[in-house]
Amino acid sequence: MTEADTLERLMRARHSCRGFLPVALNDAVVDRILTIAQLSASWCNAQPWQIIVTRGAATERFRAALQAHVTAAAPHPDIPFPAEYSGVYRERRRACAGQLYGVVGIAMGDRLASTGQAAENFRLFGAPHVAIVTTAAALGPYGAMDCGAYVAAFMLAATARGVATIAQASIAAHAGFVRTHFDIPTTRHVVCGISFGLADPDHPANGFRTSRATLSEVVTRHT
Repeated sequence: MTEADTLERLMRARHSCRGFLPVALNDAVVDRILTIAQLSASWCNAQPWQIIVTRGAATERFRAALQAHVTAAAPHPDIPFPAEYSGVYRERRRACAGQLYGVVGIAMGDRLASTGQAAENFRLFGAPHVAIVTTAAALGPYGAMDCGAYVAAFMLAATARGVATIAQASIAAHAGFVRTHFDIPTTRHVVCGISFGLADPDHPANGFRTSRATLSEVVTRHT
């Protein structure tokens, strides 16, 4: 197997896990993932990311506090969310939601059930760990873009160690709360959270995989 084959295998194996086992990872495994992710490329090698990682009681405190917070607070992210999803982006988003709802038994249009499923984000899907990814606010979009590369590397490194992940913008939607909870300075923006741990193989939400567009849909060639 070539290195390209190994990379492709890991990218195909990685998926957004929405059901975790309540089993904490060994510190050495977490450190290995973080060490590999630290090799991510960044603009001018600025490496703008700072990562907060929880385990044990720290995860449980955050999980409980986050769930309590979102019941009474509106989203207010540091980095604005998309103004809208239209065209093919809307279609892809709806297809992903349809697959998820299908495997967990939610009928399309059932707002109560879909709201309940969305609330699983704030339970961290039962994960034993969460990584909070922040960037230097002064670096603007380029710092956030660099953090995107870090998040991708983190998830692939985790996959290589048999660890499941899900990147969560939903956590960043409550950036002010996250900043207060973890004492993050105002000079940093919350980019996202990554819940991670061992996947629950029996959880129905882990029973689907999203598709990817073909090259002809995303690549324009000039010769």
